[in-house]
Amino acid sequence: MDKLNLVYEGKAKKVYSTEDKSYFIMEFKDDATAFNGQKKGKIRDKGIVNNRISAFLFELLEKNGIKTHFVKLLSEREMLVKAVRILPLEVIVRNIAAGSLAKKLGLNEGEKLQRPVLELCYKNDKLQDPMINNFHAMALGIATQEQLKFIEETSFKINKILQAFFMQKGIILVDFKLEYGTFGDEILLADEISPDTCRLWDAGTGEKLDKDRFRRDLGKVEEAYQEVLKRLIEK
Repeated sequence: MDKLNLVYEGKAKKVYSTEDKSYFIMEFKDDATAFNGQKKGKIRDKGIVNNRISAFLFELLEKNGIKTHFVKLLSEREMLVKAVRILPLEVIVRNIAAGSLAKKLGLNEGEKLQRPVLELCYKNDKLQDPMINNFHAMALGIATQEQLKFIEETSFKINKILQAFFMQKGIILVDFKLEYGTFGDEILLADEISPDTCRLWDAGTGEKLDKDRFRRDLGKVEEAYQEVLKRLIEK
């Protein structure tokens, strides 16, 4: 299946149409951004690593009953996906205080939350993706009450699956971002799941294995991404 027109280009990916209107080709870039695009750079081979990690995790979730937009890998940087209409909603699941949550609530980074927290953000670069609640989402026409209930339940299921799997690999799933899209009457998990969209800490040392290494100028960014891939795919 060939790439046709560029449908969308974001900070980390390009999406192309194909001859079949039901499918897109998603291409992963090496570009890296932080702080709503204020910090920019490149992470060597990030696109290759994130493509493989996302494909692996989408397949894992599919085996556990979560429907996703993933169809198959096409190349080291490309995957074939269902042509979903992305909901302008970022869904963030948090297990441990870190990042903006720690700052907003005065928590110590690394403090375990008494239960997972789910946050919604309005996906809008001009507004810097403000946090919203279900009532805002319904008032803006982003999603219906039934869709929001499905997204909430599915996101917590994904959290349980990924938490357990990552722990088997010696990695703590601190928090992560999800996006969903509509495909006909279905809502499918979309976008990507990677060190770009997850906070991942080594279970033994607490070392960060995600984009925080880029955000905070910690160095060894490429090595951290490669380490996550290595642990996930090793038997």
